[in-house]
Order: sequence, then structure tokens, then C-alpha cells
Amino acid sequence: MTVTPNSDAVVADLIRKSEQANAALMDGDVETYLGLITLSADFTLMSPFGGTPSRGAYSREHWAEIGRFFKNGSLRQEPVQAYATADMVVLVVIEHGHGEVGGLAAQEWPLRVTTVYRREEASWLLVHRHADPLAKGVTLARAAELARGVGSV
Repeated sequence: MTVTPNSDAVVADLIRKSEQANAALMDGDVETYLGLITLSADFTLMSPFGGTPSRGAYSREHWAEIGRFFKNGSLRQEPVQAYATADMVVLVVIEHGHGEVGGLAAQEWPLRVTTVYRREEASWLLVHRHADPLAKGVTLARAAELARGVGSV
């Protein structure tokens, strides 16, 4: 990691903001999330629930739905690796979340997450997030079942 003299400070700030923002989101607090993270107009999300990646900024209505989807949650982030250039930062983390998601009872939600931030003028925008629920691993047989669509919605 590094290219710019202040990249360590930039990476540390993005790690901190990412953890605070996603902890707020696990609690359904969209406003705090949006106060800490700005999505780019060309943002892509590869959801931990799979399916087609979403693209573009979200409407206020969509953010309200997200806020209702997550409740009574918390999150601790475990940094794995970071890469930085003058205009881009990639964070690889394990998110150790806990909470009610999508109406399910509270449970642990460990996710493997890669996020990409791009600098535009003085701001760092989130341009990509890829998360999956495989932090605890699956067998090759289970991975093959998921690849075939067995047990998926």
C-alpha cells in the first residue's frame, strides 16, 4: 500500500468511517451512514445475498427501505488488507455484525467485504462494495450447490 505521503492517514480515516457507517446501518440508522459515506453516481453493489449487482445511486425511498431492513444491530470491523493510490483506496475487511436483518431474529452476520473508494476532488466516494456471508467458510460440496442454485431463492 502507498503512493502518496498521506495515504496511511487516508486509509485509516476510510477504515474508521467504514466501520462507523456500517455499524449505524446494522442498527437501521441510514442518516448516520449517509453522513459518513457518499456513494458515487456509478456505485456498484454485489450484495451478500447474491443476485444481479445493483448499479447507481439510491433514491431516498430505497434508503428508507434499507433502514427498515436492519434493526438493533452492531458491527465490529476487522481490517485484512488495504491498497492505496493517489485516487483510489481498496479495503478488504471482515465485518462482524450482529442484529435483526430482513425480519429475522437477531443473529451473527460475519461478512467478507471488499470496498473501493475513489477520490473526486477533496472527497472519497464509495464506488464499489462486494460482500459475502462466507467468512466462516463452506465445503466444496456446499459451494457447488450454491453455484448450481441449490438451496437458493
